[in-house]
Amino acid sequence: MKRGDLLHLGNACLLFLCVSMYLGTGWSLVLFSFPIASQLTVDNYFLQFVPQVQAATRFFTGMTLVMLLSSLVLAWRERRTSLRWYPLMVLLAVVVATLLTRIFIFPYNAEMASGITSPERLTEVLGAWMRMNRVRVGLWTVQWVSMLGYFVHRLLRAEHPAGKRWPRFGLSVPPRREVHA
Repeated sequence: MKRGDLLHLGNACLLFLCVSMYLGTGWSLVLFSFPIASQLTVDNYFLQFVPQVQAATRFFTGMTLVMLLSSLVLAWRERRTSLRWYPLMVLLAVVVATLLTRIFIFPYNAEMASGITSPERLTEVLGAWMRMNRVRVGLWTVQWVSMLGYFVHRLLRAEHPAGKRWPRFGLSVPPRREVHA
């Protein structure tokens, strides 16, 4: 394997790591944090919510920049193959999730960080925040499934080179049109 191929594979693995971190964080929220939202009050929500969200925001801001660059590099590298669609889907989902976060979720984060004193407002803000985050978790899931698809596609292509039949399914793999720069 050439050095360029190793770097290419390393970049794809880095992107898969990043989308996996988003997937895990998102589904952890949905499965473990959202169910206790009804128990949060104006007296206890801050410690349960604000420091974690602020730390996650700092970390994921840098990681999102890495993901944008990594998906662009991967799409460029695969530009002459059908594999290009996977990192392009990741890129699109990252951009949409980032816009959703900046436009809709960050204002709720800021309001909770500033200190909500009304129980009614806390219920309203938490409800809206969770709805937006469910959408974002959906986008993070799309990112992860896209990268999984990328690796599955590569694996199937390696196991069943162009023109050979897949005996189990009676299918043949279309010829590859690949030219890497």
